[in-house]
Amino acid sequence: YHLCALGHSRAGEVLAWLFQVIRIPETSDETYKKMMDWGQALGKTTITCKDTPGFVVNRLLVPNLAEAVRMLERGDATARDIDTAMKLGAGHPMGPFELADYVGNDTTKFILDGWHKRFPDNPLFRPIPLLTRLVEEGKLGLKTGEGFYKYNKK
Repeated sequence: YHLCALGHSRAGEVLAWLFQVIRIPETSDETYKKMMDWGQALGKTTITCKDTPGFVVNRLLVPNLAEAVRMLERGDATARDIDTAMKLGAGHPMGPFELADYVGNDTTKFILDGWHKRFPDNPLFRPIPLLTRLVEEGKLGLKTGEGFYKYNKK
C-alpha cells in the first residue's frame, strides 16, 4: 500500500498514455510490481519516479510554462512566437501558452504557488506577476474564453 500511482496524458489527448508509478522508500517490491503490471494491463506505458514535486511530467512541464510567461513579461518574444517556436523547434504538440490556456491558468498558478510555498528558495517556482494578473482578471484560458489568447465560446 505504500505507493502512489498516477496516470497522466500529454496535453490535448483525451486518453492517458503514460502511467507514472511513484515509488517511495517504504514501497514493497510486490506492490511496485503490481502497480507496474496494472498500468501495463490498462494499455499504458509505465515509468517509475520517486516522490518529487510534479513527478516527471509536471516537474518538467510547469517550469517550462513559467519560463515562457517570464519570457513574455520581459518582451523576449510574443506568446504566438514562443508557441510556434516550441511546436516547430521542439516538436511539442502545442506551445506553452496554448497549453496553459488548455490546462487553465488558475491551475498552473495553483501548482506554482504550492511548490513555491514548499520550496521558497527554488527560483523556478517563484510567482509570476503576469500569470497572477490573468487569474485575478478571470482570464483562465479556454474555460473562460480568454487567457493568453481569446477564444470563441460556443
